[in-house]
Amino acid sequence: MKRSRIIARDLTKTFRDDGREVAAVQGASFEIFDGEFVAIVGPSGCGKSTILNMIGGLVTPTAGGVDIDGVPVAGRAPRQVGYVFQKDTVFPWRTVARNIAVGLEYRGVGRAEQERRVREAIGLAGLAGFEEAFPATLSGGMRQRVALMRTLVVEPEILLMDEPFGALDTHTKINLHAELLALWESRHQTVVFVTHDLSEAITLSDRIVVMTRRPGRVKMIHAVELPRPRDVIKLRETDAYAHEYGALWHVLGEEFAERA
Repeated sequence: MKRSRIIARDLTKTFRDDGREVAAVQGASFEIFDGEFVAIVGPSGCGKSTILNMIGGLVTPTAGGVDIDGVPVAGRAPRQVGYVFQKDTVFPWRTVARNIAVGLEYRGVGRAEQERRVREAIGLAGLAGFEEAFPATLSGGMRQRVALMRTLVVEPEILLMDEPFGALDTHTKINLHAELLALWESRHQTVVFVTHDLSEAITLSDRIVVMTRRPGRVKMIHAVELPRPRDVIKLRETDAYAHEYGALWHVLGEEFAERA
């Protein structure tokens, strides 16, 4: 039996906006197990990123709470957690290699070990030859690889990803799906992945948490019945993928219909 890594209990978050209260998330509960890849999907504004930020200790819940490895998350990011944001957030004044190394520097990792890990990360991300390049000379997909490897190089046990490929074109996104799955299948970190792209969620995930429109509640937790390893291109041509998409789209469509 897999051990539990993340437990969200009745997560609720209300923001104040111009003197009024806006409920972003209400009573969201779920559990994520060791080595799972879990996506969170739902209509725009349903609180997906807010939930991720509460898991990561960046936002404090109004009510409810999150435990990671049995310890409550209390206003700070747990050490075992890494975060990849929607924007690539690379430092324009640092080269590819020095961008990837920044987390290792902050943690006081020795120079020789830094160089070993960075070299390995550059190879895994297909960035060989670009070690001394600056972000302004890279494509969006390459910059996002740098941001991903900067997080992975510190070897987080839990990886939180907030629509990391949302701004990329379809071709680049699919290539990065393949790379992310290859990395995950070699390390089996616990991943929580926020996306508005249902195809992306199905392609990557073991389970999908489907949220209602705001205030976001957990409407369904769906197990993706697709075998691994997955070919991200051929997968979309299968009847099994079409079945998964249809079942999830029906549930999400109810939320869009209610808003209309």
